Amino acid sequence: MTMPSPSEARRKRLFFRCHHTGMKENDVLIGGFAERHMADLSDDDVCWFEDFLMNNNDIDIYNWMLGNKPLPPELEHPVMRLLMRSVGAS
Repeated sequence: MTMPSPSEARRKRLFFRCHHTGMKENDVLIGGFAERHMADLSDDDVCWFEDFLMNNNDIDIYNWMLGNKPLPPELEHPVMRLLMRSVGAS
């Protein structure tokens, strides 16, 4: 049995987290995003995305994704823009 690389293991954990955020709406939106884009993200992007999900609350993430609340400048990142475009905001 071969062990997954640290990068693969991180992606698998993040993929699971994207489908189990704590808010059903986010599970659908972020989970769908992960299904469509996770394989194309660089390791640095995966690290940023994981940090983003772990360090922001679900309500804020939901409102930022949909463009209901302005995105803080420190969260301006290509992955965030891709996420927002994938759910129909901005």
